[in-house]
Amino acid sequence: MLYRPLGRTGLSVSEIGLGCASFWGKPAFDERLARELVHVAIEAGVTFFDTGASYSAGQAEPRLGRALEGCAADGLVIATKAGTFAGGGRIGRDFSPAAVVASAETSLRNLRIESLGLLQLHGPDITDITDELRAALSGLKARGLVRALGVNSFDPAVIDHVIGLPEFDAVMIDYNVLRPEREPLMARAVEAGKGVLAGMPLAMGHTAPPVRRLRGPQDIWYLARALVRHRAELTRGARFRFLHDLEGMSGSQAALAYVLARPDVSCAVMGTTRLSHLTENIRASGMGLPAEVMARIRATQALAS
Repeated sequence: MLYRPLGRTGLSVSEIGLGCASFWGKPAFDERLARELVHVAIEAGVTFFDTGASYSAGQAEPRLGRALEGCAADGLVIATKAGTFAGGGRIGRDFSPAAVVASAETSLRNLRIESLGLLQLHGPDITDITDELRAALSGLKARGLVRALGVNSFDPAVIDHVIGLPEFDAVMIDYNVLRPEREPLMARAVEAGKGVLAGMPLAMGHTAPPVRRLRGPQDIWYLARALVRHRAELTRGARFRFLHDLEGMSGSQAALAYVLARPDVSCAVMGTTRLSHLTENIRASGMGLPAEVMARIRATQALAS
């Protein structure tokens, strides 16, 4: 595993991180398997683990906390998110300073740690990021409860705004073969000293033929979600099926290698519920894409734009 600095935070993170959310955090997924994924990731050198207060109907954080119990925490960067919460089968939003501080304190209890490596606002609007909220976030850092602050948003306008705010150390944005337009934004973030986390580096698996994805109940769950929420991405992803027919690397490894070819990416955060998929993706650390494959990706992106 290779490691990269997280902006100017002084933190070093594995260039491939594990997202602990979605089906991974649900009771329908065996907790023993969820825990094994975390332990195998740590043994393989993964140091960045990302979750959120509202993920998996609020159950991802406590599950990650249980999985980390007994693990050597030195060098691990545990990241979570505040501003959204699970309740009544829906996701609520509350970016008031009091709610965000309370969320961070609850996250620490759920995760069974004394300090968060990174606390991110989860999908805020620009108007949510008030002076009072920024002061409250700085207070969490001053109390030693948080080492770094960030914003997770797939809205370029929000990320562009956050780049100019000194309180924030990192941004997480959706970056993958379907999102080359994020590259200038990421470059600006790095120039401002922010760490850049690539969310959805595998494009949610939309580049893979659907028949290859249906091997268990979790695959049906993810595909059903994609059909409801991400039809356009499924159509665009079909143009990149060639990534799954390369020699010497899998489609997932090729997707990660594309993301990590950008030196301004600190960490590509992927999620999985399969041990074989996890170990395959971890092996993508240090892989380079052949020039002809990168050229084909760029040509396909140009056609898709």
